[in-house]
Amino acid sequence: MVYIFTALNGQIVQFKLSDIGEGITEVTVKDWYVKEGDTVSQFDSICEVQSDKASVTITSRYDGVVRKLYYNVDDIAFVGKPLVDIETDVLKAPEEDVVETPAISQEHTHQEIKGHKTLATPAVRRLAMENNIKLSEVVGTGRDGRILKEDILSFLAKQTGAILPPSPQIEIIPPPPKAEIPKTSQKQITPSIPVTFTKPITFSGFHKAMVKTMSAALKIPHFGYCDEIDMTQVAQLREDLKPAAEARGVRLSFMPFFLKAASLGLLQYPILNASVDENCQNITYKAAHNIGIAMDTHQGLIVPNVKNVQVRSIFEIAAELNRLQTLGTSGQLGASELTGGTFTLSNIGSIGGTYAKPVILPPEVAIGAIGKLQVVPRFDSRGQIVKAQIINISWSADHRIIDGATMSRFSNLWKSYLENPSFMLLDLK
Repeated sequence: MVYIFTALNGQIVQFKLSDIGEGITEVTVKDWYVKEGDTVSQFDSICEVQSDKASVTITSRYDGVVRKLYYNVDDIAFVGKPLVDIETDVLKAPEEDVVETPAISQEHTHQEIKGHKTLATPAVRRLAMENNIKLSEVVGTGRDGRILKEDILSFLAKQTGAILPPSPQIEIIPPPPKAEIPKTSQKQITPSIPVTFTKPITFSGFHKAMVKTMSAALKIPHFGYCDEIDMTQVAQLREDLKPAAEARGVRLSFMPFFLKAASLGLLQYPILNASVDENCQNITYKAAHNIGIAMDTHQGLIVPNVKNVQVRSIFEIAAELNRLQTLGTSGQLGASELTGGTFTLSNIGSIGGTYAKPVILPPEVAIGAIGKLQVVPRFDSRGQIVKAQIINISWSADHRIIDGATMSRFSNLWKSYLENPSFMLLDLK
């Protein structure tokens, strides 16, 4: 015997897309975790959306049944507009009528009891949705009745076993011998020619943000400055510190040294850590050194930043870079990591190339691009040819407020910290 629950005068609530901050007015719907007719509880994941700054998972504020999805995947959703319709208070007391059903075991008992909330992660809900399984029909074996992935797979196996007939034994029949084709009947095979076509692409997410940012950057008169850095000493220092960092679970690259040296230089030349308004009427000097790192991901170019580099140790910077890299690879960087930058470094040399012409990210006023590390011959102080580990640095600055002398002096100071890393000890706080 099972009770039949009906939706009687349920209240339809329009669940609107709320403001997610940073002046974002529209997002792209990347994935739905529910479909029409699904039962949801408070804090269950509804969908994943992506703005031009970050990806965000939207969760339900209500208990009820999803009645309408307003957007398809890859549609543009607008802040303040309905996202889904949810019918609340749809589970009423059981009716007096009952339906006769065959006896079933306790493990198949229907879970949709009045007041019961189905507990499951978004991944489990997606697995159930892809296989047209109602979570209310699955018995959860996790804590507090939570439905696990294994519960879905077990339920699916039982359903499949009940529907599919037993597989008959297949008799293996050898293939007939090939008949000889007369040479006169053979036709000449011509190679196929691929057909080219055009495919329109609509910019969205991070690509849309890049178009907007680079269009604004074209209005900035860029000043370029390049130099060569001998990394031999800092490379040896890194090799000495790597085992200690790895013992603490942190991968130590050159980037923490680049960031710390830049931060020490910004203390001496704070104009490079400033921002300017669109009309170039006001300059704002920033106290925090939030240094952005250009990062190449499957979503495109993104620039998360390490907050407050001026008060972090090299080890702390390395740990934060590891965290940002992990989030960037999995596409989980949030708005807090992608906004608030004051100065940017791009390690383009990790892909290749020596010099570059980096583009400033407004409202910032300076950016640096680091070339690949090369082992080349150089003369030492005694005139002897030695092996040197060299990188090239390419700076771009907003020439409306930064002159060439300022950029050159900052670069020389940054260079001195890297070529003589012990000098950094004099200015570390």
